[in-house]
This record gives sequence, C-alpha cells and structure tokens, in this order.
Amino acid sequence: MFHPLPLYIGLRYTRAKRRNHFISFISLVSMLGITLGIMALIVVLSVMNGFHQEIRERILSMASHATLSDPYGGGMTDWREGLAKVRTHADVVGAAPFVEVQAMLVGPSNVSGALVRGILPVDEDQVSDLRRQMESGSVDDLVPGDFRIILGDELAAYLGVGPGDKVTVVTPQVTATPIGVMPRLKRFTVSGIFSVGMADYDRSAAFVQMDDAAKLMALGDGVTGIRLKLTDMWEAPRMALQIAEDLGGVYRVVDWTQVHANFFRALAIEKRMLSIILFLIVAVAAFNIVSALVMVVTDKRSDIAVLRTLGASPGSVMRIFIVQGTAIGLMGTLMGVIVGVLFALNLESIVGFVEAAFNVHFLDPNIYYISDLPSEVHWQDVVLIAGSAFIMSVLATLYPAWRAANTQPAEALRYE
Repeated sequence: MFHPLPLYIGLRYTRAKRRNHFISFISLVSMLGITLGIMALIVVLSVMNGFHQEIRERILSMASHATLSDPYGGGMTDWREGLAKVRTHADVVGAAPFVEVQAMLVGPSNVSGALVRGILPVDEDQVSDLRRQMESGSVDDLVPGDFRIILGDELAAYLGVGPGDKVTVVTPQVTATPIGVMPRLKRFTVSGIFSVGMADYDRSAAFVQMDDAAKLMALGDGVTGIRLKLTDMWEAPRMALQIAEDLGGVYRVVDWTQVHANFFRALAIEKRMLSIILFLIVAVAAFNIVSALVMVVTDKRSDIAVLRTLGASPGSVMRIFIVQGTAIGLMGTLMGVIVGVLFALNLESIVGFVEAAFNVHFLDPNIYYISDLPSEVHWQDVVLIAGSAFIMSVLATLYPAWRAANTQPAEALRYE
C-alpha cells in the first residue's frame, strides 16, 4: 500500500516514539548540532563578507581602480592627450591626472613620512571619495599657488597641526645651491583634515594642488600618471591593460589588486581557514548521526529480522536507515539555513539591541575603525554550506545502514 516501502518505514522510524528515549535524544542532538553548525557558518561568513566589503569600499574610496604612469619613473608630458583619449574609452567611468611623491612632513613637534599626492579637485571627484571623507575644510581650498595641504586626521594629530597651521614638505629631490646640495622643501598651510577609517591613509597620506606638487618636484608641465575608475572593478587587471594598449604608448599599468594584493590575500586565507575550522562543527554533528543510527539498528534488530523473513532484501533494509539518517540531516540542514540566514540578515539590529540592553560594545569605536558588525549574505556560500552539510549527513548513514543490511534474521530472533 505504501511505496516505496523503505521510504515509508524510514520516515516512520524518524517520527515514531521509540522505547529507548536515549536514542531519540541522540537523534535530536545530531539534528540540532547540524543546525547550530550551519547557522554558525552562515553568520560568521556573512560577517566576514561584510567586513571585507566595508574594508574594500574604504580602500577604493581613496585608491583608484587602476593607474597609468611612465614606465621609467619620469613624468608624463603628454598626459592631456592621453587623458582625453582615456575618458572616451567604454570601460572608463572617470579619470584624473596626479603628481605623487614620498615626502617628509615637518610639524611643530614631530616629523613623519607621508605620501603626498597632487590632485585637481574637480577631476579627483571622478576617481575617489575624498570630498566625502573631509572632516574639516574643503577639497576646493586647494588652489594653484596657495600651497595648501590636506592631511589625514591621524597624521595631523601626530604632527600636532590643524587647519591654519604650517607644515614643511621635504622631498627626496635636491637643489644645488652655493652652499651645497640641499633637499627641496616648501612650507604648506593646512587647509583641511580628512578621515577614511584606514590607517594606510589617515596616518600617511596628504593632498595638495597638482600644480603646486609639480613645482615642488620640478616636473614642469608633466604629471606622475593618470588614475582610472572603471566600469567593473573586478575586471580592472584586464581592462587596464586593454586601455594601455588602445592608447598606443608604453605605460606602467598598476591596478588595485596589485597594490593591495597581500592585504586581500590575507583576508581570503583568513576566511578560508575559519570556514574549515567552523565546518568541523558540522562534521562532528554529522558523525553523531552514525552513533544515533547504530543504536537504532541495535534497537531494531528484531524488526529487521522480521522484515528479512517477510522477503525484504538487504538493499531495502539498507535504504530504510539511509532514509532515516538523511531525514535527520535534511531537517537539521533546512533549520540551520533558515535560522542562519535570518540571523545574518538581521545581525546589525540584533547586535544593536543586545548592546543597548546590556550597555556593552562588542567593537569599541575608540579602538576599532569599524565599530559595527556589517553582514552580507552571499547565497553561493549558503548553497555550498547547505550542500556540503547534507552530503556529509548522507555519507554518515552508510555504515549503520550497511550494518543493518547484514543483520542475520536467525541470530536476531534467537533470544526473542
């Protein structure tokens, strides 16, 4: 009446009240273990995805997707023609010339190295979010000939300066004077402070007007290179090389994946290793299915023997317990996915509620640049986690099911 028979009996064993309540408890623990393991994996990976996205956005808010510069380290004198061609390229969203130099900044109380970049304020808006990162002052204050400078908040604090104060910019280039060779330097007025939330910029970056930077470096009418913002940041390596080829000249091409390669590689390795560690939780829960089914097989030896005497094949008996273990794994996987996704999607609200209720801060804003817990669910991660957990659950049923299939009816019924 019920077909297929292994499916019916397997599901009946799953939901029936057993004489041995301990077996039911072990099955429940196995199911909850899979649920908690999958939930933990989804939530943790979503948080890591959120952190990676937040960090990537902060880096790319200041760094360009790609840069074209002179391959020999000199200045680009034909940059206006190149800039006009680049802006007409289909893959380019924005382009801006720049002058860049590693310099030493001298303040009233301290000296610090910094990357000084000369920009054109209007063009810079096409490739970075510097204007939105300003805490005081404005990017438009960078006027040619005024020799004004914008500093990162940590750099300004270290130098002990603020808007209106003076800093001296000392470059590696030298100038021959009657008293000998002297480093090239210039006094700049601090006109603004910016904050990105990344030490790479807040502690070691400064911006000046491009013409002022070119004068300081004696580049004349040249620039260091052209910064690009592309239509697809993930295709930046290919697009940047294609743009350089289309321009027809010889350029040094650097994209954002090269500049921050070690940093993003470290994040990827961290995510991969943490995934492996957390996945062991799911593995332990899946192996609990083995112990639960072994005890079920022992408890159902007489039932198995009766089924065999009625004509059930060893394969049918094996499928019965595969169905039972698979049902446990499937229910645990579904509950884990549902709870994990709901938790990950509402993590910021949940964390905010807990912090307000208990007056605690999981990430102290005075210590961490990112003080909240951003969460971003990647559905490919969810599918991979759920699929792997389910496959492990099915594999965990094979040994107990094989053991049940090899039960000898005569031996099982000898003492009944």
